[in-house]
Amino acid sequence: MGACLGVCSLLSCVSCLCGSAPCLLCGCCPSTRNSTISRLIFTFFLFLGTLVSIIMIIPGVEEQLHKLPGFCEGGSSSLGIQGRVNCKSFLGHKSVYRMCFATAAFFLLFALIMICVRSSKDPRAAIQNGFWFFKFLILIGITVGAFYIPDGSFTSVWFYFGVVGSFLFILIQLILLIDFAHSWSQIWLRNANEGNAKGWYAALFIFTFIFYAVSLAAVVLLYVYYTKPDGCTENKVLISLNLIFCVIASVVSILPKIQDAQPHSGLLQASIITLYTLFITWSALANVPNKYCNPTLLVRNSTAGLVADGQVTQWWDAPSIVGLVIFLLCTLFISVRSSDHSQVNKMMLTEESPAMLSGGDPGVEDGVQRAYDNEQDGVAYNYTFFHICLFLASLYIMMTLTNWYRPDEGSQTMTSPWTAVWVKISSSWAGLLLYLWTLVAPILLPGREFS
Repeated sequence: MGACLGVCSLLSCVSCLCGSAPCLLCGCCPSTRNSTISRLIFTFFLFLGTLVSIIMIIPGVEEQLHKLPGFCEGGSSSLGIQGRVNCKSFLGHKSVYRMCFATAAFFLLFALIMICVRSSKDPRAAIQNGFWFFKFLILIGITVGAFYIPDGSFTSVWFYFGVVGSFLFILIQLILLIDFAHSWSQIWLRNANEGNAKGWYAALFIFTFIFYAVSLAAVVLLYVYYTKPDGCTENKVLISLNLIFCVIASVVSILPKIQDAQPHSGLLQASIITLYTLFITWSALANVPNKYCNPTLLVRNSTAGLVADGQVTQWWDAPSIVGLVIFLLCTLFISVRSSDHSQVNKMMLTEESPAMLSGGDPGVEDGVQRAYDNEQDGVAYNYTFFHICLFLASLYIMMTLTNWYRPDEGSQTMTSPWTAVWVKISSSWAGLLLYLWTLVAPILLPGREFS
C-alpha cells in the first residue's frame, strides 16, 4: 500500500506534463507531444502491473498472500467479505491471473471509451491525455476487485483468453519486427550510397553473419536438447519445418525479381526474422508436455516447493526471460514511435496527423519547454487500437509469467498443454508468411504502392 501511495504522489507530479495546463516542471523537461507522453504513461501503468505480477510469484511474497483479509477460503474476513479463492494450490499463479485481468480490463475500458475519437477537440481526448491520478485510482479499484473474483472456472476460462490474446500480440510483435528490419536495412543502405560504402556494407555483412550464426547454433541446440534418436517425432518435425521455412524466406529475399521490386530487401531482414522464428520455436518446445523430450519441463517442476500449504508456481526459464525483454521493447516501440513505412502506419493505425507534420517546435513558449497539444487537427494515433494493443500485451505477459502453464485443480498439478505449443508454432508460421508477403506483394500487386 505504501508503494501504491508513493506512485500516486509521483503521478500527481507527472500529470502536469500531460495535461493541457502548463506547469513549472515543464521548464526542466524537453518540449514533448501530448500524444507521446500519454502513451508513455499508459505504458507505465502496464509495466507497473507487470512488476506487481512478478513480485506476486516470488515464493516469499506468495506465502504472504495467504494473509490477505477476505482473500482465501476459510481465512480471515474483512468488512464481512468472505474469501472465495482456494489458497491451497497455485496461489502465485492465480494472483498473476487476477493482476493481469485488472490491467487488461482497465485498457479494454479505455479502448471502448475512446472509440472514434478524431482529434483533441473531442471531450474524450481530455480523458485520454489527463486525469492521471483518477485513472490510477480506477486501476487500483479494478485490481482490488479482481482479487475477490471467486475461483470457480475463472482461472481455466481466463487461460484461454490469455492464449488468444497472446497469439494476437505475438503477431503485433512480428509486424513491428518486420518493420524494424526493413527500416534498419534501408537506413544503412542509404548511408552506404551517401558515402563510406565499404564501411556500411561491412557492417551489414557482420550483423547478418552474426544473426545467421546464432540461428544455426540455435537449431543445433534445439535438436540436441529437445529431440532423441528413438523418439520425439513431433519436436523433430516442428524444428525441421521451421528451419526449412526460414531457408525458403532467406532464398526468396535475394531472388532477382524481388531485388528489382524491392532493392532494399536482403539477408539482413531475413536473418532477423529467422532468429526470431527460432526463438518462438524454442519457446514452443519448452512447453511440450513430455519430460522425455523436454528437459526444461522437469527443471521447472523440480524447483517448486511447498510454502504455507501452497504450491509455489514460479519458474524463471530462459524463454520466459527473453520473451519478457521482447515484450518490454515492443511495448515501448508502440508507445514512442510511428513507423517509417506508410503501409505499417495504416495497419497499426499510427499515421501522423497534419499537426505533427508541420515544422517548428510549438512546445516552446517564451523560452520555456512545455508539453503541447499536437492533435488539434487529428489524432497522432488511434486511441482505441493503442489500448487494444496494451490489452493484448496484458494477456501476453500473463501467459509469459506463468510459462503458459494451466493449473489442474483436481490433481493439484500444473500442466503445460499442447495448446501453448501450437499457438506459438502457428504464430511463427504466420510471421514467416507475413514476411514473405512483404517481399512478393509488390510483384503480385504492381498497381499498389508498397513504399
